[in-house]
Amino acid sequence: MAIGAGRPRDRYGRPLRTGADPLTAYPGVPHRSFVSGSDAWHEALAYLTEDLPFHAHEVFEQRWRCAPASERAAWRSLAQWGAALTHAARGNRVGAHRLALRAREGLMAATLVDPIDPEVVESSLQRLLAT
Repeated sequence: MAIGAGRPRDRYGRPLRTGADPLTAYPGVPHRSFVSGSDAWHEALAYLTEDLPFHAHEVFEQRWRCAPASERAAWRSLAQWGAALTHAARGNRVGAHRLALRAREGLMAATLVDPIDPEVVESSLQRLLAT
């Protein structure tokens, strides 16, 4: 489920406590039944540049759900990468490490498609696993 529906959330996707200042909420990722691979990759990278890893995770997850069967493993692994980055941003090193390992294993077994840049992902995963 795309964020934005229901309870307001912070920049890392955590629900805001009841009564929190609504101005501290971040807009969610628009729900789409289809997002192209190119759009998903570029949109997710833009979110990562803005330090919004949960949003990147949501975009990768949307693509995973609508991708052709031959691409799903790659997009699922990218969603795990986004989740690992989210856990790291929230200070959860153990969760970040576990998800980074899962993402790396999945990407090694997956068929990567354009425009996914494996060097960008691997570099990020190395940083996550080094902490």
